[in-house]
Amino acid sequence: MESSGGRAEAPGRGPRVLVVGGGIAGLGAAQRLCSHPAFRRLRVLEATSRAGGRICSERSFGGVVELGAHWIHGPSQGNPVFQLAARYQLLEEKDLSEENQLIETGGHVGLPSVSYTSSGVSVSHELVVEMAGLFYGLIDQTREFLHLPDAPVPSVGEYLKREISQHAAGWTEDEETRKLKLAILNSFFNVECCVSGTHSMDLVALAPFGEYTVLPGLDCTFPGGYQGLTNRIMASLPEDVVVFNKPVKTIHWNGSFREASSPGETCPVLVECEDGGCFPAHHVIVTVPLGFLKECLDTFFEPPLPTQKAEAIRKIGFGTNNKIFLEFEEPFWEPDCQFIQVVWEDTSPLQDGASELQHVWFKKLIGFLVLPSFESAHVLCGFIAGLESEFMETLSDEEVLLSLTQVLRRVTGNAELPAPRSVLRSRWHSAPYTRGSYSYVAVGSSGDDVDLLAQPLPADGAEAQVLFAGEATHRAFYSTTHGALLSGWREADRLIALWDTQAQLPEPRL
Repeated sequence: MESSGGRAEAPGRGPRVLVVGGGIAGLGAAQRLCSHPAFRRLRVLEATSRAGGRICSERSFGGVVELGAHWIHGPSQGNPVFQLAARYQLLEEKDLSEENQLIETGGHVGLPSVSYTSSGVSVSHELVVEMAGLFYGLIDQTREFLHLPDAPVPSVGEYLKREISQHAAGWTEDEETRKLKLAILNSFFNVECCVSGTHSMDLVALAPFGEYTVLPGLDCTFPGGYQGLTNRIMASLPEDVVVFNKPVKTIHWNGSFREASSPGETCPVLVECEDGGCFPAHHVIVTVPLGFLKECLDTFFEPPLPTQKAEAIRKIGFGTNNKIFLEFEEPFWEPDCQFIQVVWEDTSPLQDGASELQHVWFKKLIGFLVLPSFESAHVLCGFIAGLESEFMETLSDEEVLLSLTQVLRRVTGNAELPAPRSVLRSRWHSAPYTRGSYSYVAVGSSGDDVDLLAQPLPADGAEAQVLFAGEATHRAFYSTTHGALLSGWREADRLIALWDTQAQLPEPRL
């Protein structure tokens, strides 16, 4: 029986489908396909020994910490991750409330509970509120350039600096206060680098910045760990669908490959693994992180990708945001403290602080989130993005602990502050199958590149041999778990629609 597109499939058995990558996009696609009777021959090939990808919860400090995804961004009815988490009963009552779902945060991070300067002085809350109002007001204004023919400058960073420079010219306080205001703003720039997963806001394109869509709802976490969600999706799949420790080397497409166990059946795609194993398939859904795709672009596809798609992969941004967890015997912060902001007094967004990374990497740290209490530990979670974050990955635990102990003693003004008793951190840039944290629309690229990345191959046929999913393929929700999940569903639905159409075609006459 020949199906349209010239592929020979065994009668009544449905197509062979491979999903490359067992993150939430790949697992979501697999779960969707498994619910359809035609997709019984499905495999998920995962390079590592665990599912979840950039959702990575670890038991530590007598509790669970998130080395990867931390929050559900915009937990409301339009968010499939929230819906799934609610269905699996993985959230707390307060996070499920109607009231919580209606809160509009504008996508902005909450204000710090306390702000310390690098000389150990507390910054007045009023000053932080004033600078946050200025900064986030400007971030909101960037959305206006989405529908204009020309953006005034290429990047979000340049726009913010231009506007701040004009505001600063009108400040009437003494020089010390003006410098402090710029230092506080610099801290907000660093926060925005963490949010965008970029080294600098100068790398983030201004015109398409407003395409990122913020859903309503007050961001919430998983009390038992984010990985509880991917574990539940995993558990819903038939046994042995996910194959672990199976990194893919090359995807050979637009060919004709035979499966030894099914004589007479040919497939247009052959997935070759690092260990020499080969899997013929009719369809392959590629869900690997963009950072990995960028690094392996020249060898991962045979024949190579069409020029436009390869260019889109090169152009879309992909950066690093890491976490550093510090465990303390006793808290040095107030009981109601939620976030400790660190303000480096000698910094300004209007000046380049060019220095050697080893001496200043920690200045990119935005501060510390106070994690909910563990049984016998008190834990802070620091966030750091960009090249400084990547440099941090090259240091030993001891070096990181020493540097951050010095930072905390400096900002609290307490030279006797006990050192943390342990440190744990993420290293997303070093992770060989990830190579960073998440995507952003970089200067020189646009939402069209994201859509181009999402298009199946071959581009001109109705075959959909190679399909693409993952957070970097969602034009409105890139960088999020809900964007990743929706993209997996999108590609599963594409295959289901293709199969349903083919199933309705009349049988060719012999």
